[in-house]
Amino acid sequence: MSTTLTGACPECETDLTTPPMIKGETLACPECMLTLRVEDIDDGALSLQMVEVQLRDWGQ
Repeated sequence: MSTTLTGACPECETDLTTPPMIKGETLACPECMLTLRVEDIDDGALSLQMVEVQLRDWGQ
């Protein structure tokens, strides 16, 4: 069994290698800093989806 997983950022297509993760975990792309969520893991390959980050408007 592999101890690392691989995938690609859907935004900048950077190849990513990660330690073991589970579906639903998030990580940041080291190239474009986009937050990504693990949607699926198939035979050591990650399926990644961009996470929409909602910033709070403090009314200032």
